Amino acid sequence: MLSIIIPVLNESESLAQLFDEIRTVGQQQGLTLEVIFVDDGSRDRSWEVIRELSANDARVSGIRFRRNFGKAAALTAGMRAATGELLMMMDADLQDDPAEIPNFLAELNKGFDVVNGWKQRRLDPWHKVYPSRVFNGMIGWLTGLRLHDHNCGLKLFRQSVAREIRIYGELHRFIPVLAHARGFRVTELPVHHRERQFGHSKYGVRRFLRGFLDLLTVKFLTGFGQSPQHMLGAIGLTFLGLGGLGLSYLAVLWLLMNIPPSLGITPIIVATPIGSRPLLAYSVAATLLGGQSLSLGLLAELIVSNTVREQETYSVAERVRQD
Repeated sequence: MLSIIIPVLNESESLAQLFDEIRTVGQQQGLTLEVIFVDDGSRDRSWEVIRELSANDARVSGIRFRRNFGKAAALTAGMRAATGELLMMMDADLQDDPAEIPNFLAELNKGFDVVNGWKQRRLDPWHKVYPSRVFNGMIGWLTGLRLHDHNCGLKLFRQSVAREIRIYGELHRFIPVLAHARGFRVTELPVHHRERQFGHSKYGVRRFLRGFLDLLTVKFLTGFGQSPQHMLGAIGLTFLGLGGLGLSYLAVLWLLMNIPPSLGITPIIVATPIGSRPLLAYSVAATLLGGQSLSLGLLAELIVSNTVREQETYSVAERVRQD
């Protein structure tokens, strides 16, 4: 069974047409489908439309949030409710084309676990397209998973992927990255991107700032989630080293400026107050920052060791047993 999860936010005008297109593709391909609409606190008639679709077709189910909790929460609720072996994410604004479903299934059957859409010819304003390209390049550079369009709303993955990854906040755009970090095979597929017919884009300039912060979070979780001291400790040792070098340099200067007269040696350097040198403040600050980073790393290690569950530290692809 293929479970299609569709987050909905004030998109009542497009829901009936979207489901009709999905139903047509399912009939043509002989697919067993379930469609899960998740109403993320809509203010229009979206929930009424979902109820009507569900009453007319048993393959449709709906989940309604009390208020807007965000796309990641809507997808999480949909994934928990899904019963299919395969899960597909799809936006409700009709820009994602259901006719792509057979192509995604064919690509997944080549041995992949996640198929990510790639809007090769993107019908969006330039001020969304070019920053998106830069952002996708940054994701590939930091995570090692190089895809053209991480944020494409059209994604297909196996139920095993949904069981092992946890998305919150706005981490839904990083599902391929999180899956890749667990060892799943990820690929991308060019898709037909359609012009918006109803409503307006829900993303603004703030999206890119939040996306960058989320990227740092994902990099930390996937790279150091089980060993935070490897990052925090490295930062701490670096600053401790810099601070120690600065303080050592100032100590040598002080000794050279304050040679006792009884030794009969003329001071090499004219005596000046060490406290007036900016290097002292920088060195002390670096030493304190290094100590704090090491301390935070130790605390993070204590938290991880006492809270992480064993099954979260690895991912099993297959089992075999001989009786």
